[in-house]
Amino acid sequence: MGETVKVIQLTGNSTESWEDAAQNALDDADETLENISEIGIESQTAEVEDGTIERYRTTLDVAFVLEGR
Repeated sequence: MGETVKVIQLTGNSTESWEDAAQNALDDADETLENISEIGIESQTAEVEDGTIERYRTTLDVAFVLEGR
């Protein structure tokens, strides 16, 4: 029988980089979700103040396998 995968969208934040923002979101997801199988980057944005990036944001789709009975 095939497996069912659920996908949720999360946005991570960081003052360091877009990669760090993605990792922060994945770390938080990993605390509550089991069987994470992949992520996909949906978008990357940043807050800018006085010409400087202050906060990076990465929105990602997190896929995880649902456990069957």
